[in-house]
Amino acid sequence: MEPIERTGRRGEVSGTDTPGSTDGPGATGAPGTPRATTDTAPAEGTGDAGTPSAGGGRTEARSRPGAVPHRAMTTFSPADEEKRRGVRRMKLIATGLLLFVALVYVLAEWASHAGAGAWAGYVAAAAEAGMVGALADWFAVTALFRHPLGLRIPHTAIIPTKKDQLGVSLGDFVGENFLSGDVVRERLRSVGIGSRLGAWLAVPEHADRVTAELSAALRGALTVLRDSDVQAVVGEAITRRADAQEIAPGMGKMLEKIVADGGHKKAVDVVVARAHDWLVLHGDSVMNAVQGGAPGWTPKFVDRKVGDRVYKELLRFVTEMRDMPAHPARGALDRFLTDFASDLQSDTGTRARIERLKGEILDRDEVQDLIASAWTAVRSMIVSAAEDERSELRLRVRASLLSLGARMSADTRLQGKVDGWLESAAVYVVTTYRGEITSLITDTVAGWDAEHTTKKIEANIGRDLQFIRINGTVVGSLAGLAIYTVSQAIGG
Repeated sequence: MEPIERTGRRGEVSGTDTPGSTDGPGATGAPGTPRATTDTAPAEGTGDAGTPSAGGGRTEARSRPGAVPHRAMTTFSPADEEKRRGVRRMKLIATGLLLFVALVYVLAEWASHAGAGAWAGYVAAAAEAGMVGALADWFAVTALFRHPLGLRIPHTAIIPTKKDQLGVSLGDFVGENFLSGDVVRERLRSVGIGSRLGAWLAVPEHADRVTAELSAALRGALTVLRDSDVQAVVGEAITRRADAQEIAPGMGKMLEKIVADGGHKKAVDVVVARAHDWLVLHGDSVMNAVQGGAPGWTPKFVDRKVGDRVYKELLRFVTEMRDMPAHPARGALDRFLTDFASDLQSDTGTRARIERLKGEILDRDEVQDLIASAWTAVRSMIVSAAEDERSELRLRVRASLLSLGARMSADTRLQGKVDGWLESAAVYVVTTYRGEITSLITDTVAGWDAEHTTKKIEANIGRDLQFIRINGTVVGSLAGLAIYTVSQAIGG
């Protein structure tokens, strides 16, 4: 089998581990030997859905709708570089220890054949077992990240070849152990968010901060919205609601209530008074109107006398109606309004005429323009209030937050309600969207470059893994010494 070449393509296992590399047991640590700190970006379109993964299978996350696209993670941060240097130093120490026990074994065997005492056998046995332990642990540690010596031995290069499966397992682990409804509910219950939130909101500085954030969010939302879209939606909603709701019965009840309470009398007083004032100031207009409507064959003096008579009678009528609360015309108006209120509620013909009139009014462009201008005015008013720290809106919001915080701090029942709402909301989110949350993990891991991911993981845990090699060498040596000692004692 041929060693795997370091190509830098996404999804391919790179890093042939040979005795001459810094990852192998024979690493020398000479200057210039460390690998490059950046990976080669994918040379081909390896980010397409269905691209074979390092393990030879297709990456499931890449074929799902909404999967995270591949990201070329090809650089290391300064902290990562420092960790990688630490890993290389530990590799040199572990490899140096292996070379040391190998040298000790050679010298002990030479001494034993040269006629040295029994001690040479003990040293050789310890060194031999130490080499075995060191090589075994080197193989185990190396097999996590690459094929040892470039040999495609089964179940080696586990991280690069099983990256996607590890991502799926990690997502499943998080989903089962962290996104469980019981876990989330118990955690939130132990935190006591209601009391903490109440104490936090009760601080004026915090209430100011929340008010400012809410104002900024409201201002941003109203600024982003297009007036034409909102006007169309509001206009359509108002028109649809008005069309669906018959207004005549409601108008009848309202008019009946107004007449019963005498509320219309003030309006009549105002209208009659204004009519009287107008007649006093515009008597000539009334006379000219009467004369202008007279037949052409009547004499002019007759027209003037008729006009003067009409004007005086009209002025007398309006004056009496203004000054006499019990004027017959007022009573007639009361009866008319009472009958009209009753017809609005019970007369089919009247109600139908009102509905037709309503439809004609709603269809007029002037009404739609009024709705549009009303939204523009309301939006401008809200935006201005949100921007002004001393506006009534922000002051009321701030006062409400402070009041809510004080109540939540002292009222255990309210705290329980808030905790219950938050727990229910959190449980609903994690149970309903658990798949989407865990897929964020699996899809993200699937989108990582296999070689870079391997190096990054090795940079973070590789130093501790080298201690496994060192411990394997030491433990192997001690075990070999113990076994040799027991063998000598039994066979002695």
